[in-house]
Amino acid sequence: MASFNSISLEKLARLVGTPKAPVLIDVRDEDDFTADPNLVPSSFHRTHADAPKWADEYKGQLVVALCKRGGKLSEGVAAWLRHAGASAEILEGGHEAWREAGLPLVPVASLPNADPSGGTVWVTRSRPKIDRIACPWLIRRFVDPRARFLYVSPAEVEAVGERFGATPFDIEGVFWSHRGDECTFDTMLKEFRLSFPALEHVARIVRGADTDRHELEPQAAGLLAVSLGLSRMYTDDLDQLEAGMTLYDALYRWARDAREEKHDWVSHGGKGKRT
Repeated sequence: MASFNSISLEKLARLVGTPKAPVLIDVRDEDDFTADPNLVPSSFHRTHADAPKWADEYKGQLVVALCKRGGKLSEGVAAWLRHAGASAEILEGGHEAWREAGLPLVPVASLPNADPSGGTVWVTRSRPKIDRIACPWLIRRFVDPRARFLYVSPAEVEAVGERFGATPFDIEGVFWSHRGDECTFDTMLKEFRLSFPALEHVARIVRGADTDRHELEPQAAGLLAVSLGLSRMYTDDLDQLEAGMTLYDALYRWARDAREEKHDWVSHGGKGKRT
């Protein structure tokens, strides 16, 4: 029987990647985590035994704790989180249920520095247009909600990365960049194994806009237009990123839920028909 304070696999899968997604904390013990070093998208690992110490960090937030099978570890952590003032649930069936459903899992080894606790730092060229907004959106929504992004002069990206422990992306000669005729967004989708169909559709749109191949998807030209407009509206790159988060949230929801929906002008109060 499901716990009264649990969330179903189906509901959580619908929330992941959206602005309303809960904080996801993987509290599997070290043996289970080592045996299966993969994370439910946007989750991060914390030690269950230390929950009384860190639970206060999530006061007032919606949190889902998940362990191997949705048993004692996630139940105990969720109880501590509620004690600290969070709204906490557990994932029905835990990590194993997510895997058995064939849903995507992010390999810990793909995270920069292989750090399962989150808080990654990334660096790229200033004055972003498409990839350099799309990739941060992807990371924050599906990989590491606490990720931070540094925008610097193009010539200094790699040096800043080296000195400040940041991972360079979307520049030539680094791991997280274009490969062949695919863009950095494609690279991240593959390396993080985020095989959600809607994300793969968004990736084609981003690729078409970012590489001037608008024939890939009809929406590519529109994404380019809106992205260039945002770049003119904002002089601060981080402000532009925040505005771009809403843009990609909307694009993802369209790709997931509204691709078949059409829109036409229909008069509900006029006399006669449109010609």
